[in-house]
Amino acid sequence: MSEKRLKLGIPAGSLQDATAQLFRKAGYNITFTSRSYYPTIDDPEIECLLIRAQEMARYVENGILDAGITGHDWVKENDANVHEVCELVFSKVSRRPVRWVLCVPEDSPIQTVKDLQGKRIATEAVGLTTKYLASHGVTADVEFSWGATEVKPPRLADAIVEVTETGSSLRANNLRIIAEVLQSTTRLIANKSAWQDPWTKTKLDNISMMLQACLAAEGKVGLMMNIRRSDLDTVLAQLPALQQPTVSSLSDPDWVAVNTILDESVVRRIVPALRSAGARGIVEYQISKIID
Repeated sequence: MSEKRLKLGIPAGSLQDATAQLFRKAGYNITFTSRSYYPTIDDPEIECLLIRAQEMARYVENGILDAGITGHDWVKENDANVHEVCELVFSKVSRRPVRWVLCVPEDSPIQTVKDLQGKRIATEAVGLTTKYLASHGVTADVEFSWGATEVKPPRLADAIVEVTETGSSLRANNLRIIAEVLQSTTRLIANKSAWQDPWTKTKLDNISMMLQACLAAEGKVGLMMNIRRSDLDTVLAQLPALQQPTVSSLSDPDWVAVNTILDESVVRRIVPALRSAGARGIVEYQISKIID
């Protein structure tokens, strides 16, 4: 076993549990203990450190960490010069990108970005917001928000730039979106010098492959069934497949076995159609990883 260790940053806070769950699906069991910023992992070649996602890219860029999990938004916010190993489309709520949006109160006269000239804007992403406004030729007072950003307009700010997944919090605070600043997904990033090391690159490539395999398998199931050769074309016409279904011969020359992968959401509709088309012995099974 190599004596090298990969220094890996795990995002503390809202992404912490989702990240640990994804790693567990990929075969890496991460365990958190109270008051410790050093999670344990059942891979002796990895050392984990809990770091806020907002700070992760800076520590990776500086080489304090070899790699880390953070959002694309925080890489951009920190102007971090890091290598992006892969995109991991997951978040604390959904499997959709998060959106940084520019919002004002429902009854605000502000309608466009241009109307924010000279106004006060509260946000946690000061750098992103300032650059976005500059790209539209707007200068405003952008101040850092320490939290509860949605409640600041109109008394404490004319507008906010806030991250949202569902928009429910914005609606609950009577805010409307006037522009989208950035869409962001989670990324596995690496220090550029560490990425040049063959051992580190191989380790990160392997981790990346396993994490992406788990995400690719979400919402997918496998179906196995037996089909008379005479019914094969009719049955195959019913199958939306990830790739071409696997067709195998059986001991009975008049029958074949078919194995395919499809979206779990279509199973309840397609199984009756397969049965009517002549499929028999239909078995549904769970898929944990899909590796291309």
